[in-house]
Formats: sequence, C-alpha cells, structure tokens
Amino acid sequence: MLTLVRIVDGAARAIRLIHHRLGTSAGRPMSIQHPQTCSHIEHSYKSGDPVTLDVEGQPVTARIGDTLAAALMSAGIAGLRETAGGERRGVFCGMGVCNECLVSVDGRQSQRACMIKVSGPHTVRRQAFQVLLPAQASGAAPILASDLAVRTPDLLVIGGGAGGLAAATVAAGAGLDVVLVDERAMPGGQFFKQPGAAHRFADAIAIDRQVAEGRARIERARRAGVEILSGADAWGAFAPMTVGVTTGAQSLLFRPSRLVVATGAYERGVPVPGWTLPGVMTTGAAQTLLKTDGVLPGRRVLVSGNGPLNLQVALELARAGADVAAVAELAPRPGIARAGALLGLTASALDVAWQGADMLLELYRRRIPVLYGQGLTRIEQADGSLVASLGERRFEIDAVLMGYGFLPSNELLRALGCRHDFDAARGHLVTWRTDDCETSVSGIHAVGDCCGLGGARAAADEGVIAGWAVARALGRPVDHKNLSAARARLVRHRRFQTALWQLFAAPRLHAERAEPDTIVCRCEEVTLGAVEAALSDGLPSIGEVKRRTRLGMGRCQGRYCAPVLAALLAERQGRPIDALAFFAPRVPARPVSISDLVRTGAPR
Repeated sequence: MLTLVRIVDGAARAIRLIHHRLGTSAGRPMSIQHPQTCSHIEHSYKSGDPVTLDVEGQPVTARIGDTLAAALMSAGIAGLRETAGGERRGVFCGMGVCNECLVSVDGRQSQRACMIKVSGPHTVRRQAFQVLLPAQASGAAPILASDLAVRTPDLLVIGGGAGGLAAATVAAGAGLDVVLVDERAMPGGQFFKQPGAAHRFADAIAIDRQVAEGRARIERARRAGVEILSGADAWGAFAPMTVGVTTGAQSLLFRPSRLVVATGAYERGVPVPGWTLPGVMTTGAAQTLLKTDGVLPGRRVLVSGNGPLNLQVALELARAGADVAAVAELAPRPGIARAGALLGLTASALDVAWQGADMLLELYRRRIPVLYGQGLTRIEQADGSLVASLGERRFEIDAVLMGYGFLPSNELLRALGCRHDFDAARGHLVTWRTDDCETSVSGIHAVGDCCGLGGARAAADEGVIAGWAVARALGRPVDHKNLSAARARLVRHRRFQTALWQLFAAPRLHAERAEPDTIVCRCEEVTLGAVEAALSDGLPSIGEVKRRTRLGMGRCQGRYCAPVLAALLAERQGRPIDALAFFAPRVPARPVSISDLVRTGAPR
C-alpha cells in the first residue's frame, strides 16, 4: 500500500529551508488554503456584497466573490510579493502557476492572490521575504495512506477545461461513476473561463460566445451526473494509478479504474529586462482578470508576443474601455508567402477564419495598430508608469501583456511514467498516445493541451474520444456515430491549428533578449549572468546547473526557467533538446498546505 511517509519525510529538509527562506512558522501552511474562499472566516455575506479590506493598514473596497488579485488591482495595488532583493512582484500568470502574487491573508502566509476569493473583510499584507527559523517543531506525524479517505470511481478526470468536461460528460452519460477535479472555483478552463457572480461587466460578458458555450458544457456535465470537485488540487500522482487531492474539507486518495488527465497548459515566459516588474503579466492573466472579475489590468496597455490570443485579448480589453496602445506581433505581416496558410485556415474552419478577419477589422476601426515583426526588448519603471520598448519604439503604459504561446502542464503525466517525446517543431514535450488518447501507461488517457498544444476545440473532441474509450473498456455500449463525428472534427481542428501556426510562425525566443543582469528564474532571482557562469567550466547537466544556481528550486518548480535553461544547454552542447533535457517532476505538483499532509496534534 502506498504511504505518504516518504513524501513528507522527503520534503522535510525542503520545508525547513522554506521556513528559513520565507519566514513561515512550523505547522503553518506554506501555500494557499484553498482557492474558493478564505473559509476560516465566518460570515453571512452573499456574492457581490461590498466589504472593506485592510491592505497594509489602508482601507480597500472589494466585493464578495472577487479574486483577491482583482480586488487589489482594481484599487491600483500591483506590487504584492517582496523578494529577497527587495523587489516587488505582482500578478503574472493569473492561474496559480508562478506564485508571484503571494500575500498574507488574515495571518496566513503564502496565499496566491489570483486563486483565492474574497469572502469577508480580510487583513492583507504583502508577502515579505524574511529569514526566520521556526520557533519549534509542530510534532505532527506524517499522514499514511491508511489515514486518508480513498475513493474508487470508475473514472477520475483531472482538469475542468474543454477536454476534461467532454470526457467526463461522455463517460457519465454512458453510466459510469465519474469524478472531475478542478482547481478553480468554477470549471471551464482557460478557454471557457466563467465570470463570477459579482462581475463588473456582467451584461457584456453574458453575450460572449465562449462564456455561453462554456456554461452550457458545464451544465451538460452536471446533468450527465458528473461529480465536480471545484477548488480541489491534484497535488501528486503515483504509479500505477493513485492521485492525491486536497479539497476545502479534506485530503483524499483516488484510485480510479481509469484516469483522464486534462490539465491544460500555461503561457510561456520570455525573459527581457524588466519582465518581473509589477504590471507585467501574461495575456491570459489579463483576460482572466477581465472575464472572471471585470477588472482591467490597467487603463493603457501594450499587448506583445506571438499568436492569435493576443489579438483577441487586445480587442476584449478595448471593448471594456482600456486604451490599447498597440499589439506587437513577433510574426511577420502575412503576405503572398503565407497564402497557403490562409487557404488552409479557410478550408479547415471558414467560420473561425472569418472571426479572425472581423477581429482584425475591428482593431483597425478602433485604431489599434498591429505591429508585425516586433517584440519587447525592455521594460522600465518611470514616474509611476511602465515604459516598454520595441526596439526604438517606446510606449508609456500602465500594463504590459506578454503572450508567447503555451507550454503543456504535463507534470502529473510525467510523474505517472507516461512516455513523452520532444517535438522540435512545436518546441515542447508531447505525450505519446494511441488513437483513443490512451498514453503508454494502460488505463491512463490524456487529452488537450497538457499532452501537446492543439487548442480547445481539439481538446473537446479528444475528450469525447477518451470518454468513449473509457466507457468501452469498462463494458458500456459506445455511440459510434458520436465517436466517428468527434474523430472527423479532430482531423479538421488539427489541420486548422497547423495552418494557424504557419500563419503566425515566428522565432521561438528563449534568452536572446535577456541581458546578464536579467532574471531568468523568477522564484530564486537567478540572472542570466549567473547561469552563464555555471555553464562556463564545462558541459554541466541541467541538474548540476540547478544545484549551482538554485534555478528551478522555487515554487513554480522550473515551469518558466527550465525551458530557457534546456535551450541554452542544447545550444552550448551542440545537441538537440530531448525528453531528458528538463527537470524531473516532483511532489507536490500544486501548492498544498503542510497541515494537509500531517496528523494534527499527533506526536511523531
């Protein structure tokens, strides 16, 4: 039987170091409580009610149901976490991956402001770096597997985006017992993200086609009988098929008959001077603030990077009242050389191609310039604003949005031993799968962007395929017409994605625009110069560089810096990047409180 002793004991040394470096006391959670609310405060508020937060001793008006990040940014507070070097950090990823927006809430340290919901008149303090040793050990014993409630549904789905919802709905509709675990308070994922009940632009967002479609998909899943555990973190996966999950109420182990992983992707970060300044965030983070809470990242914004999401978000922000200075697109302007890609787009999905054309036309009508072949080179602070440079062009703005594509969130799949190969054309690891979306590990299916980027539409049809494969494996009848239709749509979606990225083909940046003092590892403040020094005396492995510099040892677990380092090592060593070029995944894959892994009050 699996025990968690090794996990907790193996983490003990790291926990002591975390206490030392971050100033958390023994026995206090080292990360957020749970994303839905600060539930330790009793209240009788309802969603949308105004409350007053005490933020660094100053009153800030917020509303019940807002994310804390949205409430703070709405009040003009962008700088949150304070680093060891005394720098301020703010919201960057907007989806709980980067851990840059940490604050103390009602005395609980290391709360991710982008994930936690306002549930009362909280006291909020910046997460200051401290060097403190714990006063005393808690004396709590690690939890064993026998201590945890174990659930054995027919199917466990991890991730509530397009792919996860589709897989769960199909399997539940076939009569299976299905549990879906999603870390956000509301499923829908990044593509179908749902507005909160207290949304400031509720009427405008209600007519958003993506929001409406996402709402319908969530309702279909519930009507089919899917049990949705929102605000639940799948923090560890262990062979052959055991998943550790924490909810707002308890810690659980799941041992399902079948598993579908649909954990999506997160946005790539490209280090340039100033990319860690408050007010610099991913394009997806800005979209999340707008769509879930109705908060603009700033009044005047610059959108930069590569890909169609940047154009979409620029337009959404402009419709909501933001002054979009420009969209800097790294790809060259479409021309005759890319006529084939344009034809491929229209042939694969004419309606989506027309939507793209309408989007460009509206940007033109709103006089928002799209600057092709240009990208960020530097960001600086000046007189309370940010100054972003695109070569010789300079823009004074409130917020800089960076969107350079995505990377798969494949940590759980890799931890389970599923085979991955590096796809040089796409620049990331791709999960090996059969035509039924089953991985190299029998009984484990993977769908959507976590196993190779293909977009939400492809993810949804992969979910349908995986859902029917699970139903068939567990003896349920299969709707072959529905399955065949999903396979046919998937072919078109993949053809569309191929043409789309031919149209947006651009140089894949890593550290080319960083300077020696530019931070590469955001968590541990490791600069490019420090990495270069670690590479100067031979051909070290990625693990050796990690030990020499601490790059990749922070809370984001190398999600942003590891791809940059892997590219640097491959270049210096004259070899291609492969599946072994990255850090091994480690537990916990998502933030989890120490108190969730120990028996409270039990002696060691």
